[in-house]
Amino acid sequence: MTEFWRLPATRIAALVRGGHASAVEVARDALARLDAANPAINAVVDHDAAETLAEAARVDAAIARGEDPGAMAGVPVTIKVNVDQVGHATTNGLKIQAQHRATEDNPVVANLRRAGAVILGRTNTPAFSLRWFCRNGLHGHTRNPWNPGITPGGSSGGAAAATAAGIGAVGHGTDIGGSIRYPAYACGVHGLRPTLGRVPAWNPSFPDRHIGGQLMAVSGPIARTIADLELAFHAMAARDVREPWWVDAPMQGPPAPKRAALCIGPEGLATAPEVEAALRDAAARLEAAGWVVEEAPLPPLREPARIQAMLWLAESRRGMNRAFAQEADPDASFVHAQMEALCPEPDLFGFMDGLQRRVGFVREWMEFFERHPVALCPVSAELPFPDLLDVESPEAFRRVIEAQLTQVGLPLMGLPGLAVTTGLVGTVPVGVQLLAGRYREDLLLQAGAAIEAAGVPATPIDPARG
Repeated sequence: MTEFWRLPATRIAALVRGGHASAVEVARDALARLDAANPAINAVVDHDAAETLAEAARVDAAIARGEDPGAMAGVPVTIKVNVDQVGHATTNGLKIQAQHRATEDNPVVANLRRAGAVILGRTNTPAFSLRWFCRNGLHGHTRNPWNPGITPGGSSGGAAAATAAGIGAVGHGTDIGGSIRYPAYACGVHGLRPTLGRVPAWNPSFPDRHIGGQLMAVSGPIARTIADLELAFHAMAARDVREPWWVDAPMQGPPAPKRAALCIGPEGLATAPEVEAALRDAAARLEAAGWVVEEAPLPPLREPARIQAMLWLAESRRGMNRAFAQEADPDASFVHAQMEALCPEPDLFGFMDGLQRRVGFVREWMEFFERHPVALCPVSAELPFPDLLDVESPEAFRRVIEAQLTQVGLPLMGLPGLAVTTGLVGTVPVGVQLLAGRYREDLLLQAGAAIEAAGVPATPIDPARG
């Protein structure tokens, strides 16, 4: 019997589209893998086997009728619990939203279905999707499948842990401050944060977000191979008129020189030796593939990170503080208090000044990418953190947020970023981050494929048990 759960999404889709396997066969195998692997990591927190099999049967029926089933035909995917999926609760890791059932799909979910993907289940996130760790009072604690003593990342920790363990070939994630890139890094897989406006996403069951969320939050894929990222990204990015920010930009941009800037410690970031070694190894891999790599400072990230936090907290300060009090999640309450302490509340003019400065930072970064089409920098200054480090003390929280400078600073400009896993330090994954200009995910994927080709951790893995 074929273990489809071990196969990449590209191979599964080829088998199903070519009539060499049925989507129902693949779905049954994926459900068996979920039952076997999920208890150790608690990555998938909501699934309906009958619904999954019915979706797979619809793919097979389309093929039987001679119809195109879609580029992701039969590929098992997971969906993060902070986006609407018909018939399921959009909990966002919250007890107060445990019964908040969606009656309409988020565009990113609808696009995956239209591409023939089969939804396997919904993945965990910390309360309010707030942290780079993954525990909440409703769904419990997600563990890293490589090593339960380290974080699986957050907020898309469930998506990355599931993907690494072979529970689905692709995981859907969201990213407003690293929530795709960091979990991919922590779980030894790849994660793509697309450009603002690239992937349509909107929760019909909630009010529209304020300007900070609109400018910085995106949906994107987590996968075990770069080719799978590309397949899922193209499917997710299909037009949906419900997303006003969506831009009909070509998926392949004009030719660009293979030139990358390497920055080990942006703006004085104290990058750990193991992370520096991974960056220099990735640079050498790019050079072996014909890229020119030169060390160069990056445009600002610290001030964009400050403005990012100000915009995000403006949303929570206006409409979510009551929800924080009602939920009374100790992790979320502590982290939110630390963030508020580090980011004083602005007045109207301060808020306007932040938005004005954003334009200048976008300009500065776009000019930088004219000289260096790709940048190579840390995903985090540290190896994946000990689990729950951020809630140990205010000092521990400040250590965490300092290490995550490149995670928090990038979204303000709406730029894309790609976390590429490169290896292991013992049982702890390590990797690098690639950055490029707006709508140049093609360059990120090109560079990411060159790095991947020289070796990455073997996945999927059987979860380690603590």
